Amino acid sequence: MKKTRILIADDHEIVRRGILPLIASEWGWEVCGEAVEGRQAVSMALELKPDIVIVDISMPELGGVEVTRQIKRDLPETEVLVFSGHESESLVHQLFAAGARGFVMKSDAAQQLIPAIKALCSHQPFFGTRVAGIVFDQYLNGATQPKRAEPDGLTPREREIVQLLAEGKSNKDVAATLGISVKTAETHRAAIMRKLGFEAFSELVRYAVRNHLVQP
Repeated sequence: MKKTRILIADDHEIVRRGILPLIASEWGWEVCGEAVEGRQAVSMALELKPDIVIVDISMPELGGVEVTRQIKRDLPETEVLVFSGHESESLVHQLFAAGARGFVMKSDAAQQLIPAIKALCSHQPFFGTRVAGIVFDQYLNGATQPKRAEPDGLTPREREIVQLLAEGKSNKDVAATLGISVKTAETHRAAIMRKLGFEAFSELVRYAVRNHLVQP
């Protein structure tokens, strides 16, 4: 019988160490890799082609929303389970729009992580209790379509650049990370500030923290 292969993407070692024994307790499951930042998570997923990727929201280099979007774009059969300490209506919608099928709060891991993985093994969605409440509240409020994943008007590439800049990287660093010219990086930065209506770099950092692109 084919094993269920799981990739864990979280930059905190203590979290990864906590997940491992839970997965090991289930027959037929194996952890095929561990990623400590977002870009590594995407590259490892493309190489290993896991059945399930467990993704944290806030990771260096590339956040959980964009990690999810890129994995689902290139590996549509791979399911993404978000495992996070953050929750908000906007964040939940961004993740589901990106292709995630499950969402579990880290505080609920002992009770909900295994049921969530089992659901995704069958390609069924799984919402943790509090996330289910967010989805249900929207239903009660009469919303028939999820909110736009990018209400700020930024493109996925621009959001990548926001994260890198907020992490303290220079335009040259951003260019090297993304494989673009420094001039292109500078042009993106100017366009981002203009779109968001920011004049000070500190405003961009606060925006990144507020949208869980970086940790405070």
